[in-house]
Amino acid sequence: MKFPVKLSALLVSSALAFTLAAGSASAKTLRWASQGDVLTMDPHSQNEGLNNTMSDHVYEPLLTRGKKLQLEPALALSWKAESPTVMRFKLRDKVTFHNGAPFTADDVVFSIQRALEKTSDFSAFMQGIEGAKKVDNLTVDIITKGPNPTLLDQLTEVRMMNKAWAEKHNAQRPQDFKNKEETFTARNANGTGPFVLKTREPDVKTVLVKNSNWWSKIEGDIDEVVYTPVKSDATRVAALLSGELDLVLDPPVQDLDRMKRDGNLKVLEGNENRTIFLNFDQGRNELLYANVKGKNPFKELKVRQAMAHAIDVTAIHKQIMRGLALPTGSMIAPQVRGYSKEFDNRWPLDVAKAKKLMAEAGYPQGFEVTLDCPNNRYINDEKICQALASMLAKIDIKIKLNAMPRSLYFPKIQTGDTSMYLLGWGVPTFDALYTLQSILRTKGQGGDGNWNFSGYSNAKLDAIVDKLKTEPDFTKRAALAKEALSLNLADVGHIPLHHQVIPWAMRKNVTAVHRADNRMHAKWVTLK
Repeated sequence: MKFPVKLSALLVSSALAFTLAAGSASAKTLRWASQGDVLTMDPHSQNEGLNNTMSDHVYEPLLTRGKKLQLEPALALSWKAESPTVMRFKLRDKVTFHNGAPFTADDVVFSIQRALEKTSDFSAFMQGIEGAKKVDNLTVDIITKGPNPTLLDQLTEVRMMNKAWAEKHNAQRPQDFKNKEETFTARNANGTGPFVLKTREPDVKTVLVKNSNWWSKIEGDIDEVVYTPVKSDATRVAALLSGELDLVLDPPVQDLDRMKRDGNLKVLEGNENRTIFLNFDQGRNELLYANVKGKNPFKELKVRQAMAHAIDVTAIHKQIMRGLALPTGSMIAPQVRGYSKEFDNRWPLDVAKAKKLMAEAGYPQGFEVTLDCPNNRYINDEKICQALASMLAKIDIKIKLNAMPRSLYFPKIQTGDTSMYLLGWGVPTFDALYTLQSILRTKGQGGDGNWNFSGYSNAKLDAIVDKLKTEPDFTKRAALAKEALSLNLADVGHIPLHHQVIPWAMRKNVTAVHRADNRMHAKWVTLK
């Protein structure tokens, strides 16, 4: 890939030229980018990686994760189990929200209830939680329906809001993003975190400034953060090479070797706790977007088996991902409690067998179906979908690729308006229950199947997931997770492709903390 010496031709066609003007040459401004934009500033509306990264700068939970992903106190100083269903939290004193309001137990009770609302996308993190009760201004009890072995892990993702501010702006419940609702909290924020939201211009830029009244210490030297969504790989790379960007969260894999050889840049790499997989509608009796009428081929096990045997993950690994992926047959990554290495063994590539299975299933001539795919969310997501279309064509499954930006993609699949889709699933709790309950369990209440948009259902697997919700013994939990994954594998309920490997590219003067959850925290960034 070649770039001109002057970058104006590349930059004029995008919003980048305008946006970068906001980040001056000051050594205290961190200018970073990735291919897609933050979806909303509402901290309980969209449980999505980049969205949670931005929320972490502004809002805070009771507990958080440190540089090595260990649990640490945040807005709670300490916690103690009062009973199997009550966990008591002592809150930090003299913490204030960005508008100056004091943080109290009333805000915790409100935030817990808000995250439990129907429009919240955080039901997986509210698993087993009934609510919260104020003991005094700096003490709160969180009430659970039964023993909850992952409660503390869950609470790292439940961010605290100011009750009075939310009520003032009619934001007592989260923004209903999937139904395209506009709310005050979509573009405005009031947290207790290390950075304050200064400006929010969707698809253009988001600017944060240092919170001088933060209760803790910002270890880095950043005064201002400018985030810019830049769809074009070439433009992101060019801006980083020229020094107009300091850090790119998702550099194109084909340019990594070149970046590593550039003396002005450096690349940090590591495995992410995110699995990329293919999913398909197994619930409807007739697909929404297919040429097969009156029936659903994805309900046939042999069709799903045929697809699994037709997909060449080694080719995707080598040609699309350039080695930056871990091919797998597992729905959870190695960093997650409950992971078993044996599930990384995939269905062997066998097109002849796949064709035979298609014929046995009653589809010797195949069928046509639409594949929904994001084009600015995961590493090479659209290219992966293009490769899948080519591979499935060999068994006469003709794919109509429908690639779109994340801002359109997520509302589409979240309303079930899909027949087949590509998804990536990270695990912030680092426990298998999060994936098993959200993705594999039958859709229900309290986080059950909240991201199961395929209608996949297995009663035996559901029963295992329900046991995991309260089982405290981690040896038993690992055995239960293994059993659930085995059932899903036998069903070919999903087709895992790979665990994502995440490279960050940055200017040589940037020091950042690279974690397996792919979250960039400006509070730990320095510009030398």
